[in-house]
Amino acid sequence: MLLEIKNLFFSHRPEQRLFQNFNLKVEEGKIIALAGESGCGKSTILNLIYGLLEWEKGQIIFNGAPILGPTKNLVPGEDHMKLVAQNYDLMPYSTVADNVGKFISNINLKEKKERVQELLTVVGLEEYENTLPKYLSGGQMQRVAIARALSVMPKLLLLDEPFSNIDFSRKIELRERLFNYVREKNISLLISTHEIQEVMPWLDQIIVLQGGRLIQNDDAEETYNNPYNQYVASLFGEVNVFSEEEKLELNISKKFWYPHEITISDHGKEAEVLESRFAGSCYWTKISLNGKQLIIYTAEKAEGLIKINL
Repeated sequence: MLLEIKNLFFSHRPEQRLFQNFNLKVEEGKIIALAGESGCGKSTILNLIYGLLEWEKGQIIFNGAPILGPTKNLVPGEDHMKLVAQNYDLMPYSTVADNVGKFISNINLKEKKERVQELLTVVGLEEYENTLPKYLSGGQMQRVAIARALSVMPKLLLLDEPFSNIDFSRKIELRERLFNYVREKNISLLISTHEIQEVMPWLDQIIVLQGGRLIQNDDAEETYNNPYNQYVASLFGEVNVFSEEEKLELNISKKFWYPHEITISDHGKEAEVLESRFAGSCYWTKISLNGKQLIIYTAEKAEGLIKINL
């Protein structure tokens, strides 16, 4: 086991406990997402793993050795582990290339330059190698920080909202390059994100946090198809929730239905269209079924009475 958190207790303030008896295991070579609403503890758990925060009780074991908090480890961080936080911490008077190569040995300068170029390609910043950070956007600085963290080939890379400041068109390319690269190099990746659906194709595991509690820990498919509760389901977007009474009344087996799972059919249950709006690849449509409002996605603009399948 690469990383193990055992019976961890932590609070920012005595009256506000965040983690109580928290346990987590991370296997080597896995890409894992930490998901949950703001304030659930995603960034905090990354900072605890990296040794930036002191916990009250419990153990964090990385690569077979216990991690020490800041009171016992004056220089934060662990060998073979890197954290890319949301402040980036770049050297302002050094070029992008120099920032990326900060931790790479100067013994073989030709090899170092090739390594820096490889990493700049991974994050899509080849043309900015001689640029100073002050001329970069927030998203570009974020990518420089990721490349610098990868330069030491860590066993575990911790990324805190790594795509938050990056344009959507750039995100698509960067995600594929980054996840393929860490997979190829067998780097374990623990990533906190609000954009769980966008990274889902590359994930081995999703860890869902709510108020400092681990409420679901499964692979992406299981988490999506069988969410533990409405909170988990809502992390993937809009969701229709049915009570036990409504399930019996409609003769359906599931409690949570994503909009695309409810389809129009000639032989379904009759519903009234309340509104239907163009949303790109589909129409976002609000309907009323037996007085219950539902959201569905339709191929065409809907109106009047329709029949749906659940």
